[in-house]
Amino acid sequence: MTALALQRPQITLVSLNIEAIALGVYLVRDAFGGVIRYYTSIFHLDTLWYLPDGVALLCLVQFFVHCILRNRSTLALLVFAQIMLSLVLGYFMMGTATAAISAFKMMLPVFVGFCFCDSSLGSYRKLLSVIAVTFYLSVIGVLLTKFYLMPWVGYKYESFGAVREAGRLWWAYGGDDQRLMGFAADNTMAAFFILVSFAITSIRKSTLWCLLYGSLAVYVIRLTTSKTTMIVLVLYLVLLVLVRMLPEKSRFPAIRAIALWSFAAILVPFFMIVVASGTAAVPHSTLFSILDRINNSWQLPFVYMSQLMPIGLVTGCGAGCFNYPQKLFSPLAAYWVPVDNFYIGTYLMFGLPFVAFMVMVFRANFGATDVYKLTLLFVVNLFTITVLNYGPASGLLIIALSFSEVFSRRATSARAADTVPIELPRPIRSLEGLGVDMPGTAARGSR
Repeated sequence: MTALALQRPQITLVSLNIEAIALGVYLVRDAFGGVIRYYTSIFHLDTLWYLPDGVALLCLVQFFVHCILRNRSTLALLVFAQIMLSLVLGYFMMGTATAAISAFKMMLPVFVGFCFCDSSLGSYRKLLSVIAVTFYLSVIGVLLTKFYLMPWVGYKYESFGAVREAGRLWWAYGGDDQRLMGFAADNTMAAFFILVSFAITSIRKSTLWCLLYGSLAVYVIRLTTSKTTMIVLVLYLVLLVLVRMLPEKSRFPAIRAIALWSFAAILVPFFMIVVASGTAAVPHSTLFSILDRINNSWQLPFVYMSQLMPIGLVTGCGAGCFNYPQKLFSPLAAYWVPVDNFYIGTYLMFGLPFVAFMVMVFRANFGATDVYKLTLLFVVNLFTITVLNYGPASGLLIIALSFSEVFSRRATSARAADTVPIELPRPIRSLEGLGVDMPGTAARGSR
């Protein structure tokens, strides 16, 4: 396959790389959500909060034009149709138009992430700078909240008629450590933005930088008490060092193998349910959180589904069900359960079609050539074991970006030929520090 075959068509709508703009504004809004929510509210500029969603609407159009019309991806058309049908199904399931609108807004970041299908995140230089700054400021934000009470803590605001709280300062079970939430106004998301922005930034940094700032990031994430995030970051650092110790020609195949093996994390909750289901969770104990997930959040939604909509066990109950649209805007709010796992939560909404989609995602990444997407695959597969990650929007966007290879021209051509190419295209210059010869998508220049 030549570089020309991977050349991304230019259309007027995306001449400004709208997908990069959308990712950037979503990331800034969510990583600094507490600050932005507080000041836009007190200055009566609340509509600015929804600016990224407006940009994401353009990405929805771009996805349809580029992936469905230009790439002629049947899978992209089926996914688009499935999401639209699930929004309708979710409306009938949740019973209110407000819940349906909230579900539609919730799904918009998916199309932003999918729009990266034929490009490498590494080619968006300006966006990488925004991500790097997000890492540094997110670390500083958590450290500041350790010593200062921020004005947005406990601040309440209204969204779609529902009252939310920007972030409360609360305490972790089993200790005296505060769950610090930095500028994001949520401890788990503060940790997530540190993890993801570090993983992306580290790819072009030296091993010394990775070890120094990675150690700092581990300490700061510990302050947020997000155990899953801390474990993922430590494992990422260990694997990063091991990969860089390999001969240069072996590094990229190792990265791709690690990313593919990370899909095994999807089975972890089911293994835990088999092993520990029914084990009593002792309040304020170290294992309380994970046992509560095993006994409640990973199983109860299916019990409620069998009562409310038995066919939903196969078809899903629609976009937004057992997610925050149901919790905030539906008469079925009493049946809402914090699912706390991306794959379980998404299956509840989309059913067996989601399983088929994930098989295609897994298959497509055997031929993936973008180290950024492969790195993010590893990170999100492990992170989402205990996090639903549909809110804030950037979390879902990052997941969609890591899956986007499935809509690429390469993957579409491979499906048409019923084969997965394993020979890598002509490489471009290696990444600094990592020393990986990146197989080329068409260079898009500095952004």
